[in-house]
Amino acid sequence: MSAELRRAFGVFDAVVIGLGAMVGAGIFVALGPAAAAVGSGGGLLLALGIAAVVAYCNAMASARLAARYPRSGGTYVYGRECLGSLWGYLAGWAFVVGKTASCAAMALTVGAYVWPEHAHIVAVAAVVALTALNYGGVQKSALLTRVIVALVLAVLAAVVAVGLGAGGTNPLPLGAELTTGGVLQAAGLLFFAFAGYARIATLGEEVRDPARTIPRAVPLALGIALAVYALVAVSVLTVLGPEALADSPAPLTDTARAAGAAWLVPVVAVGAAVAALGSLLSLILGVSRTTFAMARDACLPTALAAVHPRFQVPHRAELAVGAVVAVVAATADVRGAIGFSSFGVLVYYGIANASAWTLGPARRPLAALGLAGCATLAFALPLGAVLAGSGVVAAGVVAWAISRGRAVPPPS
Repeated sequence: MSAELRRAFGVFDAVVIGLGAMVGAGIFVALGPAAAAVGSGGGLLLALGIAAVVAYCNAMASARLAARYPRSGGTYVYGRECLGSLWGYLAGWAFVVGKTASCAAMALTVGAYVWPEHAHIVAVAAVVALTALNYGGVQKSALLTRVIVALVLAVLAAVVAVGLGAGGTNPLPLGAELTTGGVLQAAGLLFFAFAGYARIATLGEEVRDPARTIPRAVPLALGIALAVYALVAVSVLTVLGPEALADSPAPLTDTARAAGAAWLVPVVAVGAAVAALGSLLSLILGVSRTTFAMARDACLPTALAAVHPRFQVPHRAELAVGAVVAVVAATADVRGAIGFSSFGVLVYYGIANASAWTLGPARRPLAALGLAGCATLAFALPLGAVLAGSGVVAAGVVAWAISRGRAVPPPS
């Protein structure tokens, strides 16, 4: 049965949900692999800037499209309305698959900080607990996310203060060793950290006054996340340097330790676990809403389109997403999930920018920049991620053709 979802979010709640997804994912997961790809402090900051520019283009495309089409599903809806059913399907497919990998990465981050010897068990438990929370209603999720974001920002502020106050002297030059491929690969990995604003767009059917709320919430969430990322990156780089950052599995705790603030190490560990939980909460929420929208249009099993009569949430979609994430979290590798997730999310936003192109000439320059940026960063990712992601996209085309009962149309 299909039904309308309750509109419960204002601007503040929408911003907090975006921050809950972005801050945890980027700070505690993506900085190390990006530093390894680029090889210098200045290069890492340059990559961060490139990722932010692409994210801004995507944010503006998503905001304008969400205001025009305020329905649950994000770019799945936009692609279908603006470009045709295949592109909408591929957007939803890429989002669900890529963000399932993100969910697993966040769950494993919780396990790594809470109980490293049994990280997979803790990861699965975290998925089960947060799926149950989302099942109980979106208002409870928004309240918990607000608390999580406040705690994480406080911990990150302490790391920045300790790191910069330690007087680290590691230089941040661009360096002769920089390569275009290295900078772009780092930017693609860091883009993983900026993808949280998608949670706002996929909640288009659950925000009040979406034409006003979404365009305000998206750039606010992105701007706050960028400022946090830049401050933390500079702090970590000046204390550890790019080489130690690239080798560190827990760079923020290593920063506190190297800065002589051993008291902060357990606080950062708790903050990392809380941040990952915040990201996981928002990610499960967003993936389940896209799954719900696709099921409502018979692009996924229609049984997943049911809305709970009491809690007014897509409960079957949430349970299905939670079950799949739990299985992946029980078997996946954290770093391997990042590149795969980034590829899927960049495909998703590439389709968003192509959809925004159709909104009129005034939107086209930013949409073209965003589309070019998504394509460039996607194919600059590690080869394994590109091959796996391309295979998943191809499988999506086949699945779409089967669901429509016809052959794949020839390329135009």
